[in-house]
Amino acid sequence: MFPILFLACPGFVWLLDGALETNRSSVFKRLRTGFALGWLFGFGYYLSGLWWIGSAFLVDAEQFAWLMPFAVVAMPLGLALFTGLSGAIAAAFWGDTRVRVLLLAAAMTLADWLKGTILTGFPWNSYGYAFSESLTLAQSASLVGIYGLTFLAWSIFAAPAVFADSRTLLARAFPFALGVAVLVLMTGYGSYRLVPGGSEYEGLDIRIVQPSINQQDKWRPELREEIFQTYLDLTEAPLGGNARVGVPQLVVWPESAVPFLLTREPGALHRISAALGQSKELAVGAVRAEPGESGPVYFNSIYLIGNDGTVRGLYDKVRLVPFGEYVPFRPLLDKMGISNLAGPGAGFEAGDVRRPLSAMNKYLFLPLICYEAIFPSETASLEPRPAFLLNLTNDAWFGQTPGPYQHFAQVRLRSIETGLPTIRAANTGISGMIDGLGRVVAKLPVFERGVIDARLPTRESETIYRIFQDMPILIISIIIVILASIHRYNPNSRLN
Repeated sequence: MFPILFLACPGFVWLLDGALETNRSSVFKRLRTGFALGWLFGFGYYLSGLWWIGSAFLVDAEQFAWLMPFAVVAMPLGLALFTGLSGAIAAAFWGDTRVRVLLLAAAMTLADWLKGTILTGFPWNSYGYAFSESLTLAQSASLVGIYGLTFLAWSIFAAPAVFADSRTLLARAFPFALGVAVLVLMTGYGSYRLVPGGSEYEGLDIRIVQPSINQQDKWRPELREEIFQTYLDLTEAPLGGNARVGVPQLVVWPESAVPFLLTREPGALHRISAALGQSKELAVGAVRAEPGESGPVYFNSIYLIGNDGTVRGLYDKVRLVPFGEYVPFRPLLDKMGISNLAGPGAGFEAGDVRRPLSAMNKYLFLPLICYEAIFPSETASLEPRPAFLLNLTNDAWFGQTPGPYQHFAQVRLRSIETGLPTIRAANTGISGMIDGLGRVVAKLPVFERGVIDARLPTRESETIYRIFQDMPILIISIIIVILASIHRYNPNSRLN
C-alpha cells in the first residue's frame, strides 16, 4: 500500500522541520530530538508491520501465551532504534534546504542496512519493500538491491514535503517533479525487463510439496507416522494436467518436514526411495543430530536424498532465528521461565559455512532455510553463480496473518536482485516457483494441501546488483551525509 507513504514520509519531514527550526539549538539537543522522532516513527512502522509475530506464541498457548504482548511490543521497540538513529543523523545536519529530503533518505538507508547486518541482522520489512507489490517498479532491485530501493522510496515519497517551504512554486515543485521522473524511469526500466512476457525453462521438472500440517500437531509423537505418510502420498500423487511437465526429477519438501531424526529412523530412507520411484532426488528439511560433549547437538538441515535412498548432499542452516531457534543470554532468560522457547536443550547449532548443493550433479543451487532468504547478502555473493535458489520454510507458526505474505514478497525480491529463479516449499504458506524476474510461475496459498508440478525457469542474465551488491548505495548515502554536514557548518554553500 505504498501510496500511504506519500502521507507518512512528508509528515516525518515536517515533524523534523518543526522541531529543529531553530539553528541555535545545541548538537546534543538536535540529536536527542531527531532520535526521539525517528524512534516514534519506527515504532509505529514496525508495530503495524510485525504485530503478527504474536501468533507464534499461541501455538503452545498454555506455556507461552503470556509472552505474546511483550514480544509484539519488544521487537518494534528494538527495531525502532535504527529509525531513531536515522532521525538523529538527519537532525544533526538538518537545514531548510530542499536537499534535506536526500539527507533523510541517506540516513534511513544507512540505518536500514545496519538493521539488516549488525548482530544477527533482521532486514525484515525494509522500507524498499514499498515497491515490492508492483512487479514493474520492483525490477529496479536488479540495479540497486533492497537498500537502494529504500533510498529511492524515501527520496520519492518524502519529496512532497518541500511544497510547504517558503520558496517560489517552481523551486518547491522541483523535488516532487524529480521524484515523479524517477518513478517514470523505474516504470520504464521495469516494463523493458518484463517485455518478453514469459519464462524460458531448463530441462528440470520439479514437484513442490505443501502438506499444510497444523503446527500444533507437527511434533506430536502419535501423529508422526501419519505426517510422514502424508509426505509420501503427496510425493507419489499423479501429475496434473500440465502436459509440459514430465515425471519430477527433483521433489522438494519444506523445512523440518520429517517429524523425527531422518537418518536414525529404521526404514525411513527406504520408504522415501520407494515413493520417489522414477524421480531422481528429494530435497527435504529435517532436524539433524550430532554427538556433542554434553549430549546431542541439533541442526536445522536440508538433506539431498537420491532415489536409491542415499544422502547425496547436506546443508546446515547458518543464520538461526534469535529466540526461535536459539536463545541469546539463555542462562539469564531461563530464570524468567522461557527456557524452552527455542526448543529443548540449547536449541539449534548454527552451520559453519554456507555451501551450495547440486541437483543431479548438474544444477547448482543455493539452499536457504526459512528467513535466510530475506538477507540479500546471502543470495547475491555465492560464486559460481547457481542455477536457482531453494527456500524451505515453515510459516505455519503465523497462520492467516500478513507474515507469510510478507515473507513470500521478500523472497520474490531476492529473485529480482539476482536474476535467479526461486523454488520455495513451505509447510504452509506460501509455496511456489518464481522466475528470475520475480514472476510467479505457480504457487499454493496458505493452508492449502497439495503439490506444484513445474519446470525450472532459466536464470536471467547477470544483474548489476549481484555484481556490485550494496557498496554503491552505501557510498552514495555516506557522501550525501558528508555534504550535508559541510553545508551545515558552511551555510554559504549552494546546497539550497
